[in-house]
Amino acid sequence: MNKPPWSHTTFTARLRSVGAASYHNKHPFHLLMNAGKLNRAEIQTWVANRFYYQVNIPIKDAVIISNCPLREVRRLWLHRISDHDGAQGAEGGIEAWLRLGAACGVARRELVAQQLVLPGVRFAVDAYVNFTRREPWPIAVASSLTELFAPDLMAKRLAAFRRHYRWVKSRGLDYFSRRLTQAPRDSGEGLELTLQYCATREMQEAAVRALHFKCDLLWAMLDAIHAKGRR
Repeated sequence: MNKPPWSHTTFTARLRSVGAASYHNKHPFHLLMNAGKLNRAEIQTWVANRFYYQVNIPIKDAVIISNCPLREVRRLWLHRISDHDGAQGAEGGIEAWLRLGAACGVARRELVAQQLVLPGVRFAVDAYVNFTRREPWPIAVASSLTELFAPDLMAKRLAAFRRHYRWVKSRGLDYFSRRLTQAPRDSGEGLELTLQYCATREMQEAAVRALHFKCDLLWAMLDAIHAKGRR
């Protein structure tokens, strides 16, 4: 016998509980970052490796759009690509991250060439893009709901950089400032779509698993970065 779907309230609470338990804001690397205990090389390693994730975000979003037959959903999701890739006359998140790299002393050519990307980070990010490619689009959307938990992390990160890493030029922190407003908007859109289109208990449970997967992926990226810093 099929289980009845959760109410929207229960479903939302289940999704939020994933972040409360598993989001990477609790990773030792982030705790060290926020406490000002990372050195210059560790910050640079994080910036260089996180860039690989940044450049794959619009690819992931394009995959979701390509898998979605609903025009109204594609139109809603489309801005995420230009948010990161940029548009004529408007800098996107990728360019802002390149400026962060420059502010941290990582050459633009090194970031673009992905010379410093660790195998564990590359594997995790590629796994995420492949996940969104093979899963139904509502489940791929649900995996993006780590954005629900991002604003608090971003605010703490911005404060930590301003307080502890003053050697990073302030203009390089624009990416973090932007995400303080973009992440709540994006997570609101993603949550609304997830509640609407994951309407069966089976889809709801798959959505929760997808969010767990995304949290595990972000955690695995930091595992690789943290291990590099301890060598």
